Amino acid sequence: MTPEPLAAVLEAVRAAGLGTVSLDLTGVRDKAAFMDRCARALGLPDWFGRNWDALADCLTDQGRAPGRLLVVTGWQEYAEAAPQEWIVAQEVFTDAVVYARERGSGLEIVLALGSRA
Repeated sequence: MTPEPLAAVLEAVRAAGLGTVSLDLTGVRDKAAFMDRCARALGLPDWFGRNWDALADCLTDQGRAPGRLLVVTGWQEYAEAAPQEWIVAQEVFTDAVVYARERGSGLEIVLALGSRA
């Protein structure tokens, strides 16, 4: 059996006391499915409005964990099916990471090139 490509990274992140979350976008082809997948994977609150602003709010809510690594896998299909939406998703991810860094709260997002994390 081949070890997962990110296994050592995830182990190190967890050993440092930070949380890890996997967001598998395999099969996602539109914004509604993307938002549903985010809601499930990230355990988002009931008030999550399934729009870009609400996702940004949830990603920057650091009351949820002292720091975390979000590993996004299977994103290529969504990027191809809805390229403009994927651009917005990347902007939301980037802005959330920048916001967290400015506050020293430790959010990092990795887009994995392989199929799973």
